[in-house]
Amino acid sequence: MTQPVVVEGLSVWSPARGLTPAADAVGASTPLLVVDSWLVREGRVRGLERHRERFLRACGEVDGPPLRRLLEFWRDMTDALPRTGEWFPRVELAPGARELRLLLRQAPPLGAGVRVWAAGQCDPRTVPRRKGPDLAALAGVRERAGGEGAEEAVLVAPSGTVLEAATASVLWWEDDTLCLPPPRLPELPGVTVALVLERAVREGVRVAHRERTVAELDGREVWLVNALHGIRPVTGWTGGPLRAAPATYAPHWRAWLDDIMEPLPGS
Repeated sequence: MTQPVVVEGLSVWSPARGLTPAADAVGASTPLLVVDSWLVREGRVRGLERHRERFLRACGEVDGPPLRRLLEFWRDMTDALPRTGEWFPRVELAPGARELRLLLRQAPPLGAGVRVWAAGQCDPRTVPRRKGPDLAALAGVRERAGGEGAEEAVLVAPSGTVLEAATASVLWWEDDTLCLPPPRLPELPGVTVALVLERAVREGVRVAHRERTVAELDGREVWLVNALHGIRPVTGWTGGPLRAAPATYAPHWRAWLDDIMEPLPGS
């Protein structure tokens, strides 16, 4: 397969021309209707079909382009992804003309663990079940967490119940039970966490939906799970007395996530 030439940065898609570099970078800061992103490592990716379905579904919810156009965009976008190196591409649906775009960017350094701000943050999202509109608000949460010596922060409901992190789902272990917040809570449907839960069910690992505050995660093995880093166990809490438990389960599950990466279509 001959790959289209796509430069790093923002490209705009049209049915006639495919992906072409954006005329300027202004659009990169425009609030977006829908986004989705994932890790590409040496031409391999995890759960790409699931990311596609989530992106298509979200575009349909906001009266995006017709399905035929979305599928054409997805095909051209997939063909354009690099087959060497580590990348963190993002597909976008912009407001106004409902423009479809690809933001091609190199992956940041991947983390094997993460430090988290111990103070639960009020959820600032306006559309918690759709990725895109609230990127700036979530970036603000992470920036404040950085000021506290942390890389991430946990979003909480008005009751104090843990929802998720600014860029990841939150899972934790209570003895031998893998726990997560109840699905009725306002959470983004995470692709990677769905893969983890399906494996848990296949292997007979007990799974439970439980409401917990951040303080109730003290002394437990807690994971932040997303498409970029996979599983990152919490290795420390900053700005509070919480203790991080040793990552007993995480190494085995991280290795499994690496093993299920598959070649990009056409590779």
